[in-house]
Amino acid sequence: MTIVFKISDNIKDKMINYYKDLRRDKTPPYAVFQAMEADTIITLYESGKVMFQGVSADIDANIWIDLEKRINKRDIDINENNKKKEQYKEELNYFYSLSTIGSDEVGTGDYFGPIVVTATFVEKSKIDFINDLGVKDSKKLTDDKILKIAPLLIKEIPFVTFTLNNADYNNYQEKGYNMNKIKAILHNKVLYKLIHKENYSYDKVVVDQFVYPRKYFEHINETTKKVMDITFTTKAESKCASVAAASIISRYYFLKKMDNLSNDLELIIPKGANDVADQIGVEIVKKYGIEKLREVAKLNFKNTDKIKEALR
Repeated sequence: MTIVFKISDNIKDKMINYYKDLRRDKTPPYAVFQAMEADTIITLYESGKVMFQGVSADIDANIWIDLEKRINKRDIDINENNKKKEQYKEELNYFYSLSTIGSDEVGTGDYFGPIVVTATFVEKSKIDFINDLGVKDSKKLTDDKILKIAPLLIKEIPFVTFTLNNADYNNYQEKGYNMNKIKAILHNKVLYKLIHKENYSYDKVVVDQFVYPRKYFEHINETTKKVMDITFTTKAESKCASVAAASIISRYYFLKKMDNLSNDLELIIPKGANDVADQIGVEIVKKYGIEKLREVAKLNFKNTDKIKEALR
């Protein structure tokens, strides 16, 4: 059996090193070496071609073929990763050089509390102000920091905020709307209101991509007032000043609503959807009845079943 294929320089060096103690004394013309391993003769040519001859030629050859594939895949993965990094850097510089309208939301992963969506307009002349506040790294900001800087943003930049309470959220769910459809409807609502609030001179409308663009527009298909010219990008809050500002303002109003909810229920209402949320849910039901959850919680979350189970 004879198998011949061409190898890369990376494999070539490894092969030369591997067979250095198995080489034959005589080397065929144009060959780097010829070696003998068990019953297989291996000949590596200067052109990069390698020939395996013998009963087990396929077994010995496949070892190197598989290694070649793994190294090539790793190189491709590294190259793709580097390309993504470069693209990300370009997008950072690109969006931060534009006047943009952007939107972001909070509350979609919290069992208690509303969903708050905000759209903001940040013109180029305000970007330094935004950066000085630390808005560019909005996801790294603590709630205390957001409570301090959000009022400064609110005074300085145009925005529209919409708060979806949990009673309405649960109605949407019962109509068959999933979370992405609800988010798309709300993003479209605040973007449309802001764009038509005043004649802002903006370069792009940017939305943090939470679903494929085609699906986003399917979700808002029944809406008569739509914003269609949108640039979707992942990690938009770190690339685009208006999305970052929208994220902070949304979080600010969410925190305020959570404080109000805690005061109304006379309980410390937790963020998130963890075991603490389950425990507080049990206390709410004991104090106010199961129907109260419809007003203050997202009933389709698994927490609801855990709360009901704990009360049996």
